[in-house]
Amino acid sequence: MNLYSILLIALSLSMDAFAISISLGLTCHHKQDYTAIKAGLSFGIFQSGMAILGWSLGSSLKHIINPIDHWIAFLLLTAIGVNFIKESNKNSSKYISIDSLKILVTLSIATSIDALATGVTFSLFDVNIFVAVALIGQITYFASILGVFIGKGLSHQTKLQSYVNIIGGLILIIIGFKILITHFFH
Repeated sequence: MNLYSILLIALSLSMDAFAISISLGLTCHHKQDYTAIKAGLSFGIFQSGMAILGWSLGSSLKHIINPIDHWIAFLLLTAIGVNFIKESNKNSSKYISIDSLKILVTLSIATSIDALATGVTFSLFDVNIFVAVALIGQITYFASILGVFIGKGLSHQTKLQSYVNIIGGLILIIIGFKILITHFFH
């Protein structure tokens, strides 16, 4: 898997955190900078941690799944992408606050479940996990901060959140197909 694909995956994984961060910005009446940094750090750390966890699990089972790795990667990325698109249809007018540590951790875990599955996918290919995890964490961090500020600026519009999830989902599905096609024609 090349750096370009890893970058696109990292961008796609950050879309959930970005969308949640827009919601945070929509409801942020004060302490906007604090909310942005808090969301960015939490979402970025959890995305990275879950990707490492998935990679570790996948690496330990690599000998079993190596013959069908391309199918697993395709199915996981496609399922994650379809889930992103399905989530975009849900009511996005719900407002969220991360004043509570419990809510912040819950949101961080919820937005990073896809990173766990992606980490498993990374274990199937020749991926430098440290580069991948660093990109995932940094992109999620900056996407979350940007999301809070966009949400604050667009506090009267919530449609953007669903478009972000659709784009992220489509990117993951395309990468899944690329992996499958590359395997058959390699």
